Amino acid sequence: MKRHASTALIHHDYQPPSEFEAPQPPVCKASTVFFPNVAAMRERTWLDKSGYTYGLHGTPTSYTLEERLCALEGGRHAVLVPSGLAAIACVNMALLHAGDEVLIPDNAYGPSKTLAEGELDHWGIAHRYYDPMDVNDLADKIGPNTRLVWLEAAGSVTLEFPDLLAQVRTCRELGVLTALDNTWGAGLAFQPFDLLRSGDENAVGVDVSIHALTKYPSGGGDVLMGSVITRDPALHKRILLSHMRMGFGVGMNDVEAVLRSLPSMALRYHAADRGARHVAHWCAQQPHFAQVLHPSLADAPGHAHWQSLCCTPDQPHGAAAGLVSVVFEPHYTQDEIDAFCDSLQLFRIGYSWGGPVSLVMPYQLEEMREVWPEHIAQGTLVRLCIGLEDPRDLEADLAQALQVLPV
Repeated sequence: MKRHASTALIHHDYQPPSEFEAPQPPVCKASTVFFPNVAAMRERTWLDKSGYTYGLHGTPTSYTLEERLCALEGGRHAVLVPSGLAAIACVNMALLHAGDEVLIPDNAYGPSKTLAEGELDHWGIAHRYYDPMDVNDLADKIGPNTRLVWLEAAGSVTLEFPDLLAQVRTCRELGVLTALDNTWGAGLAFQPFDLLRSGDENAVGVDVSIHALTKYPSGGGDVLMGSVITRDPALHKRILLSHMRMGFGVGMNDVEAVLRSLPSMALRYHAADRGARHVAHWCAQQPHFAQVLHPSLADAPGHAHWQSLCCTPDQPHGAAAGLVSVVFEPHYTQDEIDAFCDSLQLFRIGYSWGGPVSLVMPYQLEEMREVWPEHIAQGTLVRLCIGLEDPRDLEADLAQALQVLPV
């Protein structure tokens, strides 16, 4: 049947040959997905990745990224969401109901705490904060209504490293699910589902890992995305169905960007790690700082826990994300510390991390914690996110910015 030009542009008979392989997987974008017939439409399912039904439920491109992320973190099932915070929200909404309680470390990512104080509280889900450096405090706060415990290693902003293995074992003994914000570890510093690296089917590990793909997996500071990864198929189904009901979706061009960056992720992570250690050791020699926070430093809070988890025969010096926090001596005013941040030339003022550009951000720790942690010195905290610049240039930048401060 002869067709008019406008129709022929849409309904064209040509199909390119399928035998095409290249380093990067193709980008398959869709909202609508075609079915060959009604029977196929009724039989096809997306729940086990055996078929495609609608763009929100996945395309070959998103399925590929999910499987590669499982390989990275040692999981078996993954879903993609629009951001790291969306990953946290997805887990909370899938696993918690009115009357339940969730425990959150007091050093957790700030938006995770405000989510609990806002939406979860409005929905009748209670929350309490526990001391991440005291396993006994965690055990004491797990009650009959506790259904989920959030974990962070290392802690947000203050970077103390908990006894993650003891925390997981405590929760497992008390029958409570664990969810780890694994953005810092990124699947490279340690294995969240196999903390002892035993390779055992019943390895000791967390139940759920969330990852802000915005950070190292993306690596360019230009993509917002998150993932939720599990090993348990029943747990995954709960998360997947909740994910579907909330209509979470990600753009396939963003998925392509993450897929393109994954092959260099380990190189970038370890480069940022090396740079951060250089900067941390340099900062430890400066009289302006009362404390330098980085898990690899011998006097850092939780250093021994970091060492036992992240130092292995394959990486005897351990691995750590490219974050360093410094606490200024308490006599410096906020205006003086703001002037220091403004004077930096290579470090840019901005949130997030994991990209090529180093970042700086001052924090008001007293507004972020229930109590001031005993292991953190008094003073204003500034977080440095180390990018891919030469650390010698970053140290020179810090040195010139410190000149605006009285010694």
